[in-house]
Amino acid sequence: MLKTVDWLGIFLFFLASLAVGVAVARRAGKSTSEFFLSGRDMPWWLLGISMVATTFASDTPNLVTDLVRTHGVAGNWLWWAFLLTGMLTVFVYSRLWRRSGLLTDLEFYELRYSGRPAAFLRGLRALYLGVFFNVIVMAAVTLAIVKIGGVLFQVRPVPTVIAAAGVTMVYSALGGLRGVLFTDLFQFVIAMTGSIAAAVYVLGLPQIGHLEGLLNHAAVAGRLSLFPDFSDSRALLAVFIIPLAVQWWSVWYPGAEPGGGGYIAQRMLAAKNENHALGATFLFNVAHYALRPWPWIIVALASLVVFPDLESLRRSFPHIDPAIVRNDLAYPAMLTFLPHGLLGLVVASLFAAYMSTISTHLNWGSSYIVNDFYRRFLRPQADEKRLVRVGRISTLLLMTAAAAVALLLQNSLQAFNIMLQVGAGTGALFILRWFWWRINALSEITAMVVSLLVAVYFEFIHWRLGLSPLDDWQKLTLGVAITTASWLVVTLVSRPTDRSTLVAFCRLIRPGGPGWRTVLKEAGEDEADRSASGRGWDVPSGLVCMFLGCGAIYSALFATGYWIYARPVHALALTFSAVLFSLLLASAWRRVRSV
Repeated sequence: MLKTVDWLGIFLFFLASLAVGVAVARRAGKSTSEFFLSGRDMPWWLLGISMVATTFASDTPNLVTDLVRTHGVAGNWLWWAFLLTGMLTVFVYSRLWRRSGLLTDLEFYELRYSGRPAAFLRGLRALYLGVFFNVIVMAAVTLAIVKIGGVLFQVRPVPTVIAAAGVTMVYSALGGLRGVLFTDLFQFVIAMTGSIAAAVYVLGLPQIGHLEGLLNHAAVAGRLSLFPDFSDSRALLAVFIIPLAVQWWSVWYPGAEPGGGGYIAQRMLAAKNENHALGATFLFNVAHYALRPWPWIIVALASLVVFPDLESLRRSFPHIDPAIVRNDLAYPAMLTFLPHGLLGLVVASLFAAYMSTISTHLNWGSSYIVNDFYRRFLRPQADEKRLVRVGRISTLLLMTAAAAVALLLQNSLQAFNIMLQVGAGTGALFILRWFWWRINALSEITAMVVSLLVAVYFEFIHWRLGLSPLDDWQKLTLGVAITTASWLVVTLVSRPTDRSTLVAFCRLIRPGGPGWRTVLKEAGEDEADRSASGRGWDVPSGLVCMFLGCGAIYSALFATGYWIYARPVHALALTFSAVLFSLLLASAWRRVRSV
């Protein structure tokens, strides 16, 4: 149980978060641009840290623990594979998004497509993503806080949710995106400090015997590999081949959207200029993949020694509902060994992770509701103050809905797989819509509807029909194939977007490339050169930077692992590889920036 010194640290953290929201409330309330984009004058480093803080959710260490306990360290390829998506966004799409000058990424639909289908799609996505999908994400994050509260405070779910969500809801509604960004900054510092401190202390537990004892323990030794066992074809497909070959480009997932989107696009749109947008997304990917994972992985491995199975967790925490005792509970369970003072810091760090994620999702979801539904369809003439007021009300409602759904979930991996399945097959469309004129609003509507129906079938209907159960990777692959085939067919048989809209899009965005050749040829060669070629087609250079960036970050990630594993030959080779890729990237990056 926590003592006075722990509660004091947590209280001061909550107080500081609320103070930031109150301090910027007046400025945030001036306009929707201020409330949702901080006036579009944010620097790359603040936006990058905010993205990292947002993806550092309270459920992230729980999810990593679940993966490590289920598949070993190699199980993290289920999310490590998304680095490919991240680097593609950095070097190809970040500048396109900032160039658009939109308030939300959903405005893209009426910039890129035409007519009633475009307007319908914008409104539908506003509710689908801003409410439905967003609530699921926030519910998964809130579930982690429920488990943390049950383990560390022995508090039932409802009081935990009310306390954690209440503070976040208040400062998010008051401060808008500017308040979110500044609280993210110190919340990220606290979250990283807490996770590293927890890993260091856990290694010193008598049961663990420091790093050497952990690595040599029988329960851990077989789970240290960074790659799955290549002789186990089932595991190889599930956690390595499918994520790298299919998942990264085909699945829409918050924070790793192919082509950018969601709160990542919101941060890019809030940047000072295109280069700040590029720098912000690059910093995010470096910190997200190369900096953060190992403290969580160490605690997850240690949990295998202390709590080798679910039954040991149930025995240790009999007051917790057995239905939610899953492998992800092992992370907060390990924190119960921390001494007072440090425990308060780590708990504050978990609340920081929770609040940074929830505050972003509240502001982002509210921006969709206000700008892309309320103002677009219900009150086009509403003044700025009224829109900000609606934004604050929608923030409160979203948090309430997420808290309710959180009480229905059981574990982090469950929510992760559901979100992957719902977004399966839409990713290729989000990548190609910038560079292929033939994609239209009906393409996106088809992808969204089909992917949702396929997910519902696999999650709720397939097993009820008495059919053989499918692995998660099988459901994902089938979902990708069915959804992709569906939207491609609709794209080719439906009426394309009006040419005037396509030409206007090219003038503003300057995407370039062979996918626009037909449209630009009809518009005239002079206009084609001026509107699309502009400063030259920079996608080939961007793809080179993408692969060099992936090489640098993966090398750094694995080098860190091998240094921890005390394998100096591998560690030195990968450290050299990280430096070499970084130098090559720096050279190639200069060419991209000058385009």
